[in-house]
Amino acid sequence: MTRRDVFELFLLSAFWGISFLLIKWAGHDFPPVWVAFLRSVFGALVLVAALRLGRDVLPPRSAWPLLVLVAALNNAFPWLMFAIGEQTVSSNVASILNATTPLFTLLIAWGLRDAQLHARMSLGVLLGLAGVAVTVLGGMQGGQASAVGVAVILMASLSYGIGGVLAKRTTAGLKPISVATSQLTLSALLLLPFAAFGPHPAEVSVRAWGAVAVLGVVGSGLAYLVFYRLLARVSPTQTTAVTYLLPIWGLFWGALAGEPITGLSLLGVAVILSGLVLMNARRPAPRPAPLQT
Repeated sequence: MTRRDVFELFLLSAFWGISFLLIKWAGHDFPPVWVAFLRSVFGALVLVAALRLGRDVLPPRSAWPLLVLVAALNNAFPWLMFAIGEQTVSSNVASILNATTPLFTLLIAWGLRDAQLHARMSLGVLLGLAGVAVTVLGGMQGGQASAVGVAVILMASLSYGIGGVLAKRTTAGLKPISVATSQLTLSALLLLPFAAFGPHPAEVSVRAWGAVAVLGVVGSGLAYLVFYRLLARVSPTQTTAVTYLLPIWGLFWGALAGEPITGLSLLGVAVILSGLVLMNARRPAPRPAPLQT
């Protein structure tokens, strides 16, 4: 990866890193489906504005059936699962669980022959997963996570992994702004019936409205612009490796919100970062064969 790729990965991690705390705050007053729905709506509004300013157009009709599937796997379903899971899981533990996405992405891409497994990448993913296990163990021992909540969030991470590989396959040749706009718009449409006919929010605080608005504008709209720029240049596994940085942001924002941080959490984050370095390390170039004389 280039320095530009690394910078944009860091920027994307900052945008997504605060999302876990915002989901927690929004979920205090909004039902989970409303958190996911409003996040999609606010994000889509930002991207529609960017699309118009850039005088771009939406993808052709032939691409929309697959884009519906991408929107379901990358947005509607995982965002709903996170909102449900964070009812019993702290925001910092949720951010750590999200770091399993690169493992799922690698296994799926390898199964579809879109990626090759080599020793450093495999070791990096496994090391990152070990760090996730350590931090989750600490969270469950400290009463910050339930088994059901952890399982629900892992389903969201698996969905991200499938969606990332599918997006790489189906959006080649399309402009990132067009893909991102259609994806979040379709996500809002997919969630609309469930929000309309499901439970409605009663009293909503200013903090909850602010949380869901920032979640949509920054954690969705702006973040997806950066995400698709990266996806057009690097592999799905490398792009979703940004999730290894999210535990740092999750711990930081969670600490500011008063969530306890255990020694196991800090140890786990250190292990995760070690895995990130290994996972993205370039393979050494093969040595030339000796000349036969």
